[in-house]
Amino acid sequence: MDEEILFSLLEQKNVRELKPILDAMNPADIAQFLTKVDEKDLPIVFRLLPKDLASETFVEMDPDLQELLIASFSDRELKVIIDELFLDDTVDLIEEMPANVVNRILNQSDPATRTAINEILKYPEDSAGSLMTIEYVSLRQDMTVQDAFARIRATGVDKETIYTCYVTDESRFLLGMVSVKTLLLNEYETKISDIMETNIISISTDTDKEEVANQFNKYNFLAMPVVDKETRLVGIITVDDAMDVITEEATEDISKINAVIPNDKPYLKTSVWRLWLNRAPWLLILMLSATATGIIITHYESALAISITLTACIPMLTGTGGNAGTQASATVIRGIALDEIHFSDLFKVVWKEIRVSLLVGVTLAVACFAKLMAVDQLFRVENGYWIAAIICVTMVVTVAIAKTVGCILPLLAKKLKLDPAVVASPFISTIVDALSLMVYCNIAISIMGALGA
Repeated sequence: MDEEILFSLLEQKNVRELKPILDAMNPADIAQFLTKVDEKDLPIVFRLLPKDLASETFVEMDPDLQELLIASFSDRELKVIIDELFLDDTVDLIEEMPANVVNRILNQSDPATRTAINEILKYPEDSAGSLMTIEYVSLRQDMTVQDAFARIRATGVDKETIYTCYVTDESRFLLGMVSVKTLLLNEYETKISDIMETNIISISTDTDKEEVANQFNKYNFLAMPVVDKETRLVGIITVDDAMDVITEEATEDISKINAVIPNDKPYLKTSVWRLWLNRAPWLLILMLSATATGIIITHYESALAISITLTACIPMLTGTGGNAGTQASATVIRGIALDEIHFSDLFKVVWKEIRVSLLVGVTLAVACFAKLMAVDQLFRVENGYWIAAIICVTMVVTVAIAKTVGCILPLLAKKLKLDPAVVASPFISTIVDALSLMVYCNIAISIMGALGA
């Protein structure tokens, strides 16, 4: 639907035509449309939505718009929305709202819901327990397929998902699982114990949410059971929540790789002061760490003074080294995130990157030599071929150092239980710059000294 039509109808206050159009839209599309509506019109448009669609749209909205709507709601309207939300969505809402709004939400929740919310809020923020919902379908192993369908019809309307049902005993110990597809393909008289899957993959309440996302990616589940230390089923996590985690973690890693403190607000809604606070500390750290480069250049000033070209090529060498290291680190960080690479694979990774670096380094060195001869015309300069050789050999060594450092640091950080993204490109560039300059200057001293230059 063209948004211009929606805004035109809203401006004309043509509710009769606007309402059926909104009713036919997807909740995510309505939420996107509401981000562009004036604040004064936001409650008006939202109240046009039927109850079920309104709750689904509310979940898709940004926290600041949710807060604006809640402020405009009467207690009865707020209760209607809260009653329609799944428990995990209610918990997410509470975590984003200020204290006065949280109190209103809890006051409009029934006692059972408040108890469940408080239980989930007890879990660490980055754990599986904080992501889960208790709204799942549970069956008993002595039920028949017909009994299972009766239970799904009776309780399924309020559940997060009914496609996967979990089999427990009286103490809630997880015994197995069965899909609705399996139920449909079996006779009504068949016992659940005969058709349930007993080889169950579950996660514990204290599992890190990034690991939860990896499990979903690995097994392609629509939902995953969450158990406590006694393997009692306490909830499930659905794939939509896992997707949110994947997006959040990817955004966080990208921020850290680029030396920015992660921010949970959209860019246009983040204040200038917050952006300053997120960026300045990293830049200060990197500025101070870069003094090592200056010290090295000062120390080897006499070696670099042999030829102006040696000094002019420093940015090219350090830039190439930083880029090469970032390539290796990005590949390894992705492998770590997808659980494809572990610390035990360190030597395999290093050996592979060394071979890659030699191929890349030689390729760059050949291109660099051609550039030095054709553009810089070193063939006209005394010892020009030797100067070109110094630069090209350093290029090969720099790429090898950069890729080795780039693959080792993320794995080492993971082993030390640090975030691999934190030690990515910023620190890799600083380390590689220092090492490559030392190599460069020593190669220059050795070769030019041997030539008596």
